[in-house]
Amino acid sequence: MTSMHRTFLAALLLSGIAIAQTKPTLQPRPAATPGVATVLPTEDTVNSFLFQMFGYDATVTWKVMDIHPSEVPGLAEVVIVITNEKGSNPSKLLVSADGKHAITGDILPFGAKPYSEARSKLEAGVNGPAKGPAKADVTIVEFSDMQCPHCQKAAPEVEQLLAQEPGAHFVFQNFPLPMHNWAEKAAEYVDCVGRASNDSVWKFIQKTFDEQSNITEANVDEKLKAIATASGANADEVAACAAKPDTKARVEASVALGKSVGVNATPMLYINGRGLPATAPVDLLKKITDFQASQK
Repeated sequence: MTSMHRTFLAALLLSGIAIAQTKPTLQPRPAATPGVATVLPTEDTVNSFLFQMFGYDATVTWKVMDIHPSEVPGLAEVVIVITNEKGSNPSKLLVSADGKHAITGDILPFGAKPYSEARSKLEAGVNGPAKGPAKADVTIVEFSDMQCPHCQKAAPEVEQLLAQEPGAHFVFQNFPLPMHNWAEKAAEYVDCVGRASNDSVWKFIQKTFDEQSNITEANVDEKLKAIATASGANADEVAACAAKPDTKARVEASVALGKSVGVNATPMLYINGRGLPATAPVDLLKKITDFQASQK
C-alpha cells in the first residue's frame, strides 16, 4: 500500500508528478448491481482526463488496469497504476453516474458491523497456506505479491505481529499484480509448495522475498526451483504442479477473492474482515487485532 493510495490526485499535484499515457490492459470484473444502472467511463475518457490534469510533464506513466461498477450502486470504479522512478503505485477513482465528477480513495463499509460481510467472504473463500489454531477469535488474512517490494518490506512486520498474537489464525493469499512480470509464476509455486508441505511454504515465501531482487522473468523458473529445494520441497514436483491449469485457477480464485473485499494493492491484511495495509505500524495492527478478537 503506498502513500498515494488514498489521495491520488492531491499527492500527484503536490509532488509535481505528471503522467504520460501507456496502452491500458483491462481485467474482467463483475457486472453491475442488478436493477441499478452504472455508466462506465471509457478508457479514452479516463486517459483524456488524466492528460488534462497532468499532461504538462511526461516523466511518469500510467496504465488503466480496470473499469468496473463499484460496490456502491451507480458509481464506476477506475483502477490506475502510476509508475515513476520510485516504483508503481495503484490508485483508485470513483466516477459519478453523470460522468462529471470523480473522487479518490477507498469505499468504506458502513453499519453496526461494517466488517462482517468481508469476514464471511474470506472465511468461505480462503485457499492459501495457514498457520495458528484453526478455530480462533481472530483470523488474519494477508493478500501479497511475491514480486512486490512493499510486501517484502512488510513481511518481518507481519511475522512480528503473529509472534505477538499466537492465538490468531493466519492465512496467506496470493494476489499477483498484473504489472509484475513473474509474480503470477511465483504465486503458482507458493500454492503448490503450500499444498505439499505447510512447513516448507513459509520458508519458500521468505526465501523468495530474500531473493526478490535477483529474480527476473527470464530466470524465474530456475530461481524458484532452487528456492523450493532449499525450502525442503521437491522442486520438480512443484514445477510440474505450478504448470497445471487447476493451479492457475486457484491463484485466479485468490485474486478474485481479494477483489471482492476491496484489494487493489499489496500488501493488505484483513483482521476479522477489517482491511488495513500490512505496512501499518505493528503496535497499531496489534491493537486492532486485540480489539477484533474481543468482538463477539
